[in-house]
Amino acid sequence: MSGHSKWANIKRKKEKTDGQKAKIYTKLGRELAVAVKEGGPDPAINGKLRDVIAKAKSNNMPNDNINRCIKKAAGEGEADNYEEITYEGYGPNGVAVIVETLTDNRNRTAADLRHYFDKFGGNLGSTGCVTFMFDKYGVLIVEDDGSLEEDNVMMDALDSGAADFSAEDGIFEILTAPEDFSKVREALEAKNYHFIKAEISMIPQTYTKLTDEDHLKKMGLLIDALEDNDDVQNIWHNWDEE
Repeated sequence: MSGHSKWANIKRKKEKTDGQKAKIYTKLGRELAVAVKEGGPDPAINGKLRDVIAKAKSNNMPNDNINRCIKKAAGEGEADNYEEITYEGYGPNGVAVIVETLTDNRNRTAADLRHYFDKFGGNLGSTGCVTFMFDKYGVLIVEDDGSLEEDNVMMDALDSGAADFSAEDGIFEILTAPEDFSKVREALEAKNYHFIKAEISMIPQTYTKLTDEDHLKKMGLLIDALEDNDDVQNIWHNWDEE
């Protein structure tokens, strides 16, 4: 399972502009609101909220922002009603794409996504058309700041219950079964590990490499359009960008 995360992607996603960060924080705010609505505002007893807080921190969302989102969601009549919907489809040359959304208007979101896929050489498919090509894992990414020994990180991860560990280019990737994600993350946090990614992910079993220039351009534009949509929370795909 080693190397499932694309190292270049991890590094690219860290280099966000202020505008992109603001959009990410807005999306994370929705996730926090949904988690609070489902299980209450206390992360000590709301496991989903703890996981979303960890994801927010891995994206460098300030604690003040996190706390403000939680308080707003906990207020009477303050939280919007968001619905979680997952869409599946194909990008250029059959690249498999999964799009997770939180929306207050499913008709608007479906129309937007269909438009993006059609415009950039793909098509929106039916539920289940590509999920069988992915495996669900908890993913924890630790960046080596020069003070970490690979063997020590690996042993700490496996002792905490991780399913797999790999290292490349100063990046340590720890995979967990989805049901073990919180336990492993919290055990490693207790050992003072900090994550640049901490979330449940859909990891492709195989990757599709694009060589046609038009396909490459359109796939990039499709991802950009999806990321720019406020309703889209996560995008998983099997495009080999390296």
